[in-house]
Amino acid sequence: MTYLSRIRINPLREKSRLLLASPHMMHGAVMHAIPDNPADERILWRLDADNPHRPFLFALTTTRPDWSHLIEQAGWPGADGEHAAVRDYAPLLAQIAIGREFAFRLTANPVQNTRNPIKPSIEQAEQAPGERQRSHRIGHRTAAHQLTWFLTRTERWGFALPEARTDAPALGLEPLDPQEDADVLPAREVRITARERRSFTKKRGDRPVILTTVTFEGRLRITEAAVFTERLLGGIGPAKSYGCGLLTLAPLPAHPLQSGGRRFVESR
Repeated sequence: MTYLSRIRINPLREKSRLLLASPHMMHGAVMHAIPDNPADERILWRLDADNPHRPFLFALTTTRPDWSHLIEQAGWPGADGEHAAVRDYAPLLAQIAIGREFAFRLTANPVQNTRNPIKPSIEQAEQAPGERQRSHRIGHRTAAHQLTWFLTRTERWGFALPEARTDAPALGLEPLDPQEDADVLPAREVRITARERRSFTKKRGDRPVILTTVTFEGRLRITEAAVFTERLLGGIGPAKSYGCGLLTLAPLPAHPLQSGGRRFVESR
């Protein structure tokens, strides 16, 4: 079985502020929702803070989770409403078929591998002279390169993005064809709705972890059902422990970019 959960977070509580500030701590809180051997399963999660006063945590697990600890520490335990919605993912997976279209949302960590970073980190700069150059993974920093990273990988993830039916992107935000730097890729039904550069430590005294995240929303069309299902369940890109990689789907709204991927997909 697979379950998709949505948990309400109260950002005014002390524990909430700690969790919202540290993807490492939030990862620990998510893992504690699984009673037996959480390290043995891949857990995907994402924090949606469109409304910073009412953030939601989404999590995809293969074991039915118990979010009581998170509700008590970081939610509204005494308030009305559904504190933690847990839905069986099977009805959604049954809808996966070639040609089907959905609205989507994805928070990802677009990266590249390079031997000569322009602005090396302390660890990269400390590499001994003459030592064989290692390849370093660094995050893409511009919106254009982040969008290009996404658009050039959708085929391997089992889906395509239809050509946009909206206006062309603003200057400087056009995705570039990596094969021909002078050519601009056709506009697609996707937009960047959030970009963040996070810095946090796993424990006191450690060097900070630098994480660049981008949230993509739009419309997709499935091209390979098995590959697409694998990415839904396994996640997309690196930094999955830190809230990246969870692709969520929703029925298409009246306009393809009106609310891509924000609604919680309920069992039907």
